[in-house]
Amino acid sequence: MRTPLLQLKGVSKRFGSVIALSDITIDVFPGEVTCILGDNGAGKSTLIKVLSGSHTQDEGTFSIDGEEVVLTSPRAALDKGIATVFQDLATIPLLSIWRNFFLGREPEKGFGPFKKIDKALAKEVTRTQLLEMGIDIRDPEQTVGTLSGGERQAVVISRALYFGARVLILDEPTSALGVKQAGRVLKNILVAKSRGIGVIFITHNPSHAYMVGDRFYLLNRGKLVNSFEKENVSREELLRAMAGGAELAALEHELKNAGEAQ
Repeated sequence: MRTPLLQLKGVSKRFGSVIALSDITIDVFPGEVTCILGDNGAGKSTLIKVLSGSHTQDEGTFSIDGEEVVLTSPRAALDKGIATVFQDLATIPLLSIWRNFFLGREPEKGFGPFKKIDKALAKEVTRTQLLEMGIDIRDPEQTVGTLSGGERQAVVISRALYFGARVLILDEPTSALGVKQAGRVLKNILVAKSRGIGVIFITHNPSHAYMVGDRFYLLNRGKLVNSFEKENVSREELLRAMAGGAELAALEHELKNAGEAQ
């Protein structure tokens, strides 16, 4: 039996009398895409904060490579190889691409008081890493704000991989993108998967999830209501499970009746 790269078991989180997460159990394996699906208010944001070290669970266990850990900060999560890409991408639009790639971890050359940033190396690393993601940038000096949404995602993802991420958490990476740019992001996810990274893809879009996902967990009001593996579910079944089969059928019936009445 395989040991998950990351596992939450029976995790709950409360804020006063509000139960944000209740008895959540998920497994994340290397070289797989684990999709967390749910509408607004399902508990996805709280789950991201637990996974990224911003919140510590009140109940349950958090394990990495089968060993229980307690993450007390995002830095602690990074030290364990867990990198999170939030919707705002954590990029600085007016800085160059290579500056955004390193952000405080620039390579240096020289010694003692004569140390300085090795710009040539930084630019070459940035260009090479992005090329591996399928992005051929013209000039690493151009500002990151001039890139498309999908290209900015590639910068952040390649940065996380370069600095040793083993688990990559993506928070709604396709939500504000058009079809072409969303496709670019989904390709980036598959590149990360091919490198043996355990990708956690958090989204409310079951179609995007189904294109790249290996296993799917459905959240509703802080509870895990269903889970599937890719070989055991079709895209239509996943869509119905997320929408709620009975509710979706009732909506289809209402729309049909409304159309006939016109």
